[in-house]
Amino acid sequence: MNNNINNEIALLLQNIGMEKDDINWGTQITIFLIILLITYLCTKLFRHLVIPIIHKITTRTKAKWDDYLFNTEMMKAFTRMIPPIMLYILTPLAFSKSPQLLNFILKVCLIYLDIVTILLIGTFLNSLYNISSEHEKLRNRPLKGIYQMIKLITITIGIIILISILMDQDPTSILAGLGASAAVLMLIFKDSILGLVAGVQLSVNDMLRPGDWITMNKYGADGYVIEVSLTTVKVQNFDKTITTIPPYALVSDSFQNWRGMRETGGRRIKRSINIDTNTIHFCTEEEIKTFIEKGFLDKKTNINERIVNLAIFRNYITDYLNNNPKVNKDLMIMVRQLQPASEGMPLEIYCFSDTPEWIPYETLQSEIFEHVMAMAKEFNLRIFQRPAGTDFNKYA
Repeated sequence: MNNNINNEIALLLQNIGMEKDDINWGTQITIFLIILLITYLCTKLFRHLVIPIIHKITTRTKAKWDDYLFNTEMMKAFTRMIPPIMLYILTPLAFSKSPQLLNFILKVCLIYLDIVTILLIGTFLNSLYNISSEHEKLRNRPLKGIYQMIKLITITIGIIILISILMDQDPTSILAGLGASAAVLMLIFKDSILGLVAGVQLSVNDMLRPGDWITMNKYGADGYVIEVSLTTVKVQNFDKTITTIPPYALVSDSFQNWRGMRETGGRRIKRSINIDTNTIHFCTEEEIKTFIEKGFLDKKTNINERIVNLAIFRNYITDYLNNNPKVNKDLMIMVRQLQPASEGMPLEIYCFSDTPEWIPYETLQSEIFEHVMAMAKEFNLRIFQRPAGTDFNKYA
């Protein structure tokens, strides 16, 4: 077949008026130009005819994964593979009588094919990452580092194949040579290897997700995870600074993840006020009558019963929390005493807000303690605080 093509083209060139010495090279160059033209037309045909048809088909399907796998970037990457493949197959038709030139062109085609294959795999991995980012179960997994590691392995293999093409050697022999320097390679890629292992552990154990609020005092991190890559975990702190943490540090060291609080739907309030112990006493009959009139005690309460004013105050705070619409009723609500100290009797309020958001949480916490401190006087209790200079001036 090659001879027939060459003979036909040689006859055509001879009719044009070329010398017999030039016919051989002229035939080969003409065939090669025809091959280049065919390759160019096939590439254009695929880009302007096949790709639009594929896009129309994918847009009509209900599935979303094909929109990512056959997107514009993916199709462009696939188009780049057409020229080296066609040239590698068709070039022997032109330069069968020039083995050295043929070998050089085929080697260039293989190098070109190796590079565009690496780019195609990288684009494919980007599409997979976009698919996983949209998937309900996978979008919160720190998979970016794993995809980056696969890209790194792909590039490494591609470079090895590239070297084997240039050196005309088997890739396995180059790999065997690299095995002897494995220690050096492990030292170079130490962070990447540790990052990959840590990323797998973080993903499998569901220890960390993008968007989680974490606290890691050792690295000064207190904010939301914005990115989990192969070598770094980026945390945007509440002061808008960015802290970068090695992924393996999150596995080897301890950190606090506030995701559970967000998933619960409430944020804990755990704060105490100090009651002056000198104001804690058994209520008199007049006090009990007053508390009954104000609704702090049941009307059936015996006025001669020995009741401590702090106990009535505790019950009042508990009722106040249970009736507060901003307090989460599905989680624990408790008012308790702590160990008495020189500052008085600590009365701790333990409950949860109905939202994990920071500003509403702080607003609720302030409202509760403002109300509690203002109501203490109604129970003849006093909030303890150390005397200031103005307090001493009263007695001067």
